[in-house]
Amino acid sequence: MRGAGIRAMALGAVTVVGLVAGCGQSTGQDTGAGQGKAAGHGAVRQVDRAVAGDHSYPLQKSDIHWSGSPSPFNAQVKLADGRRVAMHYLSEKGLFVQDYSPSAKGWSKPAVVHRTKTDACQGITLKAKDGTVAAFGDFGVYCADGEPPTESVAAVATGPLTKWDKHLTKNFDGWEKIAVAAGGKQVTFSRGGDTLRWTKAAGFPG
Repeated sequence: MRGAGIRAMALGAVTVVGLVAGCGQSTGQDTGAGQGKAAGHGAVRQVDRAVAGDHSYPLQKSDIHWSGSPSPFNAQVKLADGRRVAMHYLSEKGLFVQDYSPSAKGWSKPAVVHRTKTDACQGITLKAKDGTVAAFGDFGVYCADGEPPTESVAAVATGPLTKWDKHLTKNFDGWEKIAVAAGGKQVTFSRGGDTLRWTKAAGFPG
């Protein structure tokens, strides 16, 4: 894997480790976003983690070299009940997720959110509120050389965090913000005038 590239350096600060106490939020702003149509054509899938309750694994980190600290290719957020969610990129493999159990004091086995051999572009953004966790990440064929993303992945999980709804948008510069509504019933991903909305009742749009 070559250097993280211009885009990763420019947006490395987007990764937030930890959490604002109390409401369980990390990156993004809780400002409402108007209903809109997501850019491009997105593919909706669901990511399942088969073994619920097994939290005997260590926290994994990205294998992508980053000279500074923290690396934008690792992200973590804490929920109000003490659970945590961590994501990391693996070179030529994609985006992975783990969740932490405060009672077991361990992490779940890493599960694939998005599998791809293309370069990781910008940092991972995670946000949690009222039991709902949302994230996005971007990939591209030549992102390490500063080219724009060709794959933008949005994902949302609730409850035991074993199932992740996923939406893939191709040839898109990537989402910039996540807004989680009160009660965690709705999540809005936005970039400029483009929005993508997930609801607890219906998931992502088809």
